[in-house]
Amino acid sequence: MTLPPALVGVVQAVYRGRMSDPVLELQRAEVLEDVHRILRTAARRLTRADGATFVLLDGDRCYYADEDSMSPLWKGQRFPASSCISGWAMHHRATVAIRDIRVDPRIPQEAYRPTFVRSLVVTPILDPEAIGALGAYWATLHTATPAEVSALEDLAAAAAPALARFPEGIPSRDFTT
Repeated sequence: MTLPPALVGVVQAVYRGRMSDPVLELQRAEVLEDVHRILRTAARRLTRADGATFVLLDGDRCYYADEDSMSPLWKGQRFPASSCISGWAMHHRATVAIRDIRVDPRIPQEAYRPTFVRSLVVTPILDPEAIGALGAYWATLHTATPAEVSALEDLAAAAAPALARFPEGIPSRDFTT
């Protein structure tokens, strides 16, 4: 069996002992809630972050479906994709790493002010269009390393086929800004 190129990095991370096999766990997931759990915990563990979120695109809104965090972030909330960093990552189909969220104009300060978040990296989940995003958050100023960014991107690549097995859990994919 030949792995898609996007998954090779995840497999290499497993062999280097950086994580259990989230790809295998995602393939074995029997319910959508298992996929959510695997994504949120692997995202946090891989990046050694203080928190991680799993976001789904719901029309023109970002739905914060799940999180693994040192304190509550936005689980269960929806924000306009046009004014949300997860929406930015999905719209631009690109990973974004921000060392200091307090000085980046893409960050909605009112949403972040009550949280511990000071630095972040967010990567889109593409199938091939954007269906969601994974975010990792740090409580102190942190420059995401290439390894952290790569690990989160690899996990996002593995997320798309896992989510596709549970289409009832994927909201509308229409992305309008």
